[in-house]
Amino acid sequence: MNENGGRWAITATEDGGAHLLPLAPDGTPSARATAEPDLVEAVRARPTVERWVWRSTEEIWPRLLAAGLRVDRCYDIEAAEQLLLGHEGRLGEPRSALAALARLHHRPVPPDPPQRSAEPRAQSSLFDPQPDPFPLDSLLEVYRDQLRRHDTAEHPGRMRLLTAAESAGMLVAAEMNRAGMPWRADVHRQVLHDLLGERYTSGGEPRRLAELADEVSAAFGRRVRPDLPAEVIKAFARAGLKVRSTRRWELEEIDHPAVQPLLEYKKLYRIWVAHGWSWLQDWVRDGRFRPGYLPGSTVSGRWTTNGGGALQIPKVIRRAAVADEGWRLVVADADQMEPRVLAAISRDPGLMEVAGHEGDLYSALSDRAFSGDREHAKLALLGAIYGQTSGDGLKNLAALRRRFPAAVAYVDDAARAGEEGRLVRTWLGRTSPPAAGADGAEEAGLPQEAPPAPGDPPADHGFTPGYASSDARARGRFTRNFVVQGSAADWALLMLAALRQSLSGMRAELVFFQHDEVVVHCPAEEAEAVVTAIRAAGRTAGEVTFGRTPVRFPFTTAVVECYADAK
Repeated sequence: MNENGGRWAITATEDGGAHLLPLAPDGTPSARATAEPDLVEAVRARPTVERWVWRSTEEIWPRLLAAGLRVDRCYDIEAAEQLLLGHEGRLGEPRSALAALARLHHRPVPPDPPQRSAEPRAQSSLFDPQPDPFPLDSLLEVYRDQLRRHDTAEHPGRMRLLTAAESAGMLVAAEMNRAGMPWRADVHRQVLHDLLGERYTSGGEPRRLAELADEVSAAFGRRVRPDLPAEVIKAFARAGLKVRSTRRWELEEIDHPAVQPLLEYKKLYRIWVAHGWSWLQDWVRDGRFRPGYLPGSTVSGRWTTNGGGALQIPKVIRRAAVADEGWRLVVADADQMEPRVLAAISRDPGLMEVAGHEGDLYSALSDRAFSGDREHAKLALLGAIYGQTSGDGLKNLAALRRRFPAAVAYVDDAARAGEEGRLVRTWLGRTSPPAAGADGAEEAGLPQEAPPAPGDPPADHGFTPGYASSDARARGRFTRNFVVQGSAADWALLMLAALRQSLSGMRAELVFFQHDEVVVHCPAEEAEAVVTAIRAAGRTAGEVTFGRTPVRFPFTTAVVECYADAK
């Protein structure tokens, strides 16, 4: 083996140095450990290392990025520990390297340090609290035990691939946090002024919200605060109208003069609170928006952010996301990703044939099972994934079951396992807890996003409505969706890893990712090559994640100067 190649373990020291050790494939040392005074220079001197094994990407990678270094691959001990704990039915137990070491030695397990609060990234990460150093011999001990636990997984090869993908996601997230989405503060301010009017020096609601609040009150004939759902519901009751919430779909069914200004107020209120002037001041620095991505921070593997509402940016606010002069934003959406994932994981021959085309999947599905009715085909397939098993959903599901029995059986089995309290896994092995609700999700460290508008439901963090209930059917609805949504998150990680490798020789930068969408900021002359790289990454991820199947994972792409113009 090349002296500087292969796999190396590395730990940071308090004085900015590093301890390093080359590893054999089984995790044992292949040479003596070395101590070097500068972590950055230690990595720079070993450009041929294939994979770095370290405690936490967050601990080391930002320092290397700041020095202009790049590593191809890493193994993140703490990310791996969380995946392995989940696979063993222990999701929510402390995941730190210190906790893993304590479990190995049957010592009291320390709690994980508190997750960094969702504070704006106004300061450099150099000012963030750094974890205490972790000895190299302890790192190796935990690493070797994790290799053993991978070998005992239900599907060891898939589990190892999931850990590699999660570790790659950690690299991508740190790189996106450093690059940031290009953001024009002047455009953002103009959008806010056009929508909300002037701000009052007193700090209250902007002019347009105040006007709408007055219109709502006038319609009710008394002062009503539209930002308080309980007060609005009481006002409707006084008018002889019974409503259970102030959600749009329910209000739209009411014939009352307060409805239209109330709906407009709710829409603008969300923008003001989640992406208004305060947000702009807090989250945009030097022409870039950096929300702090958190890979694998939901049970299903979907990403969240450490504040900033990055995954809920309204289209009107996206007008402020403008490429630098001479650059472009390449925006790519994976087409009908979850139905394609269901075809791949269920191995249903008929559905794989439908998903083997890069055109509209629902149209192809309707031609085969729903007499050309695309809407019924879409409702049936999404109903199977999300558990819509009543009314028309039940009728559509029956038709789907006749034509694609293996696909429906796959999600039915997952739902049954959830109802019975059993572990349910994604294709690569990410595992849902047997019977955890909202409290279990919170214990697992799932962060919250920006506040919703008054009367709106909370943001989706990988759970279906009703999962917080102890009702077995609610758990079944969650696990039915989990096997598809979580497997889609597995695919997305490998797509990001493949795309990252493809972009390594370009000036292009990954700047945004959410579920099934990726945005790359690149010089205009690289845009065509970036589009090609994204489509190739989707194909590669499909084959690496699910093996060779007929299923295709196409992207709809747009090359734009402004994010809002992409769709």
